[in-house]
Amino acid sequence: MRLFRIAIFVLLAFSVLAYGCVEEWSQAVLEISLAWLLVYWAIRQYRRRSEQVVLSPLFLPLATLALPVFAQMIFHTTASLYHTRIELQLLVAYLILLLLLTQAFYRSHHLRGLVWFLMSLGFCVSIFAILQYLTSNGKLYWFRVVRYGGLPFGPYVNRNHFAGFAELMIPIALVPLVLGKVRRERLFLVALFALVPIVALLLSASRGGIISLAAEMVILLLLLLVRRVRSRHMLVGGMVVLCAVLAVSWIGVHQVLGRFTGYQSLEVSEGKRAAMRADTWEIFLDHPLIGTGLGTLQMVFPRYDSLYDGKIVNHSHNDYLEALAETGVLGGLCCAWFLGVLLLDSLRGLAELGSSFAASLNLSGLVGCCGLLVHSLVDFNLHIPANALLFVVAAHLATARLQPTPPVRIAGDSAARSDAKTLGRSRPTNGIMPQGVSHPND
Repeated sequence: MRLFRIAIFVLLAFSVLAYGCVEEWSQAVLEISLAWLLVYWAIRQYRRRSEQVVLSPLFLPLATLALPVFAQMIFHTTASLYHTRIELQLLVAYLILLLLLTQAFYRSHHLRGLVWFLMSLGFCVSIFAILQYLTSNGKLYWFRVVRYGGLPFGPYVNRNHFAGFAELMIPIALVPLVLGKVRRERLFLVALFALVPIVALLLSASRGGIISLAAEMVILLLLLLVRRVRSRHMLVGGMVVLCAVLAVSWIGVHQVLGRFTGYQSLEVSEGKRAAMRADTWEIFLDHPLIGTGLGTLQMVFPRYDSLYDGKIVNHSHNDYLEALAETGVLGGLCCAWFLGVLLLDSLRGLAELGSSFAASLNLSGLVGCCGLLVHSLVDFNLHIPANALLFVVAAHLATARLQPTPPVRIAGDSAARSDAKTLGRSRPTNGIMPQGVSHPND
């Protein structure tokens, strides 16, 4: 399974570096690769004669969202069968990733590897984004011209979508620091992995991103207070955030402050965004049950545009209203079910596991998801495939329950006992499997 996990890492990195995976060719690579990984896993399960499949508690709510979409296609209630099919393929890709994550990352050392990968990805992409900010010529990767306008930051066409990426990555490193789950010799490295993405997010000057980061800090502090976590390590987290603010003040604070007093000529004004949200609500009222079709807002919106400015509206800058307009009450209930399971399962994990490594996973995933969900009130990060994939990964971390790590048997009783002490840190089991039942991939 090691190559299997590496393949997932490669796909996640590819989705971010390929302009957020917003183009048709990159989406095709992503979907085909995930399909092949699913086939490989199925063949492996068949050869091992394994009848058990571990499912994430989030899998069923997310899969149920496909039902109203299928109904739209079958009964031809969608405004564009082609666009609905494209969005459905992405939804299936997210389902496949969620399934494969549960099969591939279920032991403590598996999830530690995933956490280190995510921290490294957030750090490297943020370093690239900062370098591009300092030397930018207005092009992606310094050579790719943005055809339809935009404000590139890092590998993303829009700085707000880079901010969404950073919101998901920052808690992965910051939460273990705050909880004191980092070894002393790794403390500086993990602090750096938290510091650099915060600096990059602030330099992106995304108003929604900065507000969402502040919301993440408030949520983290409240959860720690509720759990009565009072540790000197909380000061380390505060120092990281303070150092990030000081670094931004040194590099370019004027641009960040300027973003809160105006808007760029290539961006949507606040008045237009408010009109788009009101118009999207009107679309929902006209199609309340099953919506206009997943991915069809761009085709339907011109008829409802109350503040026409000659520009194409492909998203309403509010993921919740757009989901209601495209999938109706049925789709909205599925989304609410997903978010409810995410919140309840992650909070249950925090209550049951105390201050363990599994609890830090649940907390980091929950805080990251909450940050992106706050940002979704004013943007459409969940329609950026790379950010949607990383949201699925964060949701998996938020609801993960670790399998016990089996001890490696070495000749000699004393060696075996020593190894068991090192590796045998048991945790509650993952997914829907009862405690004490081994994972089918063991």
